[in-house]
Amino acid sequence: MKIRERIRHRLHLVRQGDDRGVGSVEFAILAVVVLALTFTAIQVGLYYHARKVAQSAARQGVEAGRQAGASPGDGVTQAQDFLARFGGSVQGASVSAAGSTPAQIRITVHGTVATLLPGLHLDVTQHADAPTEVWTAP
Repeated sequence: MKIRERIRHRLHLVRQGDDRGVGSVEFAILAVVVLALTFTAIQVGLYYHARKVAQSAARQGVEAGRQAGASPGDGVTQAQDFLARFGGSVQGASVSAAGSTPAQIRITVHGTVATLLPGLHLDVTQHADAPTEVWTAP
């Protein structure tokens, strides 16, 4: 009978399983997944914010440079001023009026996005263009 009781006792232990410490492992795995998703969501938000800031700077530059009597250089200056005030999320921003013609102005803003992960490099390039205003005599 002793052998039978030992076998039953061991089978009972095997069926129950010893799951001490499993909660800690599950929490560690889940915490890594939750943190990865959180950092991804924050990084996506930073990227889209930087895109919108760069686009707004380009639009500001186009509006300043398309006025009658203004030059593409005025548009570049206005876009740079906008970035100086609001462009903290666009790092190392450069503004150019390449592609502008006497009838059309084009402002391009290029920079990098602030990232949470070292080694991750995200570029952002936005441009805006519009026809220049011309005053004509009646």
